[in-house]
Formats: sequence, C-alpha cells, structure tokens
Amino acid sequence: MKKVNNILVALDLSTIDDTLIQYASFLADTLKPEKIYFVHNIKKYEISEIFQEQLKDLDLETMISDELDEKVAQHFSASTEFEVLISEDPYTESLMSYVVHKYAIDLVVVGKKKITEGSGGISEKLMKTLKCDIVSVPENSLGSMNNIWVGTDFSRESAKSFETASMLANYTGAGVSSIHVYSIPIQFTPYIEKDAMLPKIQKHSQEKFDKFLKRYLITDTTTKIFRAKDASVAERLVLESDKEQADLMVIASKGNNVFSSLLVGSVAGELFKMKRNIPIWISK
Repeated sequence: MKKVNNILVALDLSTIDDTLIQYASFLADTLKPEKIYFVHNIKKYEISEIFQEQLKDLDLETMISDELDEKVAQHFSASTEFEVLISEDPYTESLMSYVVHKYAIDLVVVGKKKITEGSGGISEKLMKTLKCDIVSVPENSLGSMNNIWVGTDFSRESAKSFETASMLANYTGAGVSSIHVYSIPIQFTPYIEKDAMLPKIQKHSQEKFDKFLKRYLITDTTTKIFRAKDASVAERLVLESDKEQADLMVIASKGNNVFSSLLVGSVAGELFKMKRNIPIWISK
C-alpha cells in the first residue's frame, strides 16, 4: 500500500504559513510519517536596492530561521520529528526539486492564498515538475478528512488516485466518493440535440464507471456523475464538492477522456488557481 514517509511543507513567511503548519500537524498525526521538513527560500534578488544597504549587515538566514522555529513551535503539535530548512536560491522550483530528491519526499504541501493575494504560479509549476504527490491547501483550511472525493475520467492514470484515497481512508475512516464530470465537446454541439444525447451520455458514463471500478478492483466507494453544463470541469467539481461538504479532493496528475479531462495544466491547473474551500491532492 502507498505510504507517506517524508513530507515537505513550503513556507513563505506570509499569514498562510500558520494554516500550512497546522495542516502538516494534522497530516503527521493522521499519516504517521517519519519526518516533516519545513522549507523556506530566501529570494534576495527580490529585495529592493533601497533595503539592501540596511540588510547587508544582518544575518537574514538566522533571523528567518528563528521566526519559523517560533511559528512551528506554536502551530505544530504532532510528535513527528521535524526540521526547518532555510535556503537562498533564485529559483524556488529547482530548490524544491532538489529537496524532494535529497530527502526522498513523498508529499509536498503548498498554500493556496486568496485570489487577491497570489495567483498560485509557483504552486502550479511545482505541480507540473515535482515527481511526488502535492497537496494545495487553502488559507484557514481545517484539518479534517471525513469525506474524500476522487475525480476520475476512467483512464489508467486516474486509477492511481484511488490508491491515495484508499490509503487516506484506511488512516482516517473517511468515506470515498468517485466523481466523474462530463461535458459535450464544443465542436459537436451544433450537430446534436442535447436533450436527446444527455441520457445516452449519462448511461454511457455509468457503464464506463462500472467497468472502470471492476477493472481496477476499486471498492468501498460511491459513484457520482455530474454534467459540467455551463461551467468548466474544475468549476463543477468545486461547486458540487462544496454542496456535499467534501473536505479533500484527490485527482491524478494525468488523464485522458473525450468527455472530460484531468490533464495537468487543464483541470488540475485550474483547480490550483481557483478560489475553493478544500485542499486538492494531486496523486502521481
């Protein structure tokens, strides 16, 4: 069974750090990893020349390390071993890739700020480049895992996300729902009658769902099928998950289906950027 042994938590000295440290504590209590690494990258090249003169005699690394040590001590209550790592690298993505490789990281935790505070560009880049799982946690997220949603397009890649959901359910006792969102390809819409096609697509989707679950020996899950309608697949996933109070969404890093798409850079990328209330776990 899949196991999370080492977790990296990306911090940036903003208010969302408190949420990430608390969520890491929840994950540590829940998943029992061996170690948590809290990582911050000091981007000195972003410091204005106006302040460089004032900062040149300060030990910035030690000051930031002390601040993060204090934050972690305040918000991390798990008994799991942890370490705070501070680095100076002009490219955060390359630093994170290095740490992931060096410390055999299984899961990276990143923050999702409010839309007005950040676009999530770095998080989306990490989602595409890192070879381990990554979970994007919105600000003020609660540490809970009772209702897990797993998005699928019935591809072999999307089946891997159920391994993650099964692991999490085993640790938490959470219920798992399998979610498929379909849409009618826009290039076909001028030539078909939607009202006539929708029942056929719904039936086709349910048949594929049943075959998919049987083929990959996926059990202990309920199935839900939604039509995207006038929303994107990502928007429909978030809308319906809010309605049914899901507290985690797991999707695979890749997918392939004519009626839906979970490809990195499309649905996953949109989910990472859009406003939402629950963490998104990308399974690789």
